Amino acid sequence: MAVIPVNNESVQTNRMKMKIDLKDFRVRPGEKVSLKEWPTTIKPFYNSKKKYKKHLEEHVEELSSLQRLHYASSRYALLLIFQGMDAAGKDGTVRHVMSGVNPQGCEVFSFKEPSAEELEHDFLWRTTRRLPERGRIGIFNRSYYEEVLVVHVHPKILRGQGLPKELLDKKTIWEDRYRSIIDLEEHLHRNAPGS
Repeated sequence: MAVIPVNNESVQTNRMKMKIDLKDFRVRPGEKVSLKEWPTTIKPFYNSKKKYKKHLEEHVEELSSLQRLHYASSRYALLLIFQGMDAAGKDGTVRHVMSGVNPQGCEVFSFKEPSAEELEHDFLWRTTRRLPERGRIGIFNRSYYEEVLVVHVHPKILRGQGLPKELLDKKTIWEDRYRSIIDLEEHLHRNAPGS
């Protein structure tokens, strides 16, 4: 087994400066959310681009080391989902954050409007078939969350999915889809995804 040194001291020091309270962004099951009261930004951590670039370089180096270890162990898969509107910065974030990662251990999939083939399957099919293997990192530019965001706002998309009439019940379809997503994510967590 290869041991990859990571400079934990500098990482810990920098992490102490970069305190993000995840509670500000987490929604618990059953919790009601008013989006206008929800934070959409965080305060910048750096006063200058120079400090930002230095910190990014350190994190990219650490991420690269961790990816080599992740790939060598081949025990777990890592899935990163970037969900946002067009021009929200998803591609740029992937480029910056993943700049130190070996492309051979990473795959990026962009999910746009479903193809005719994808519409012949359930709404989770197109993303589940792209899940990363153990030891690899998968990045989704958009995901199955589109099916409860965009499709909810634009019902004509739902009608174009060829679903049986009984599944189109407006009272249950969204709860059913939320449940399917939760079940999938719990399944992936329990089974350390890999095909």
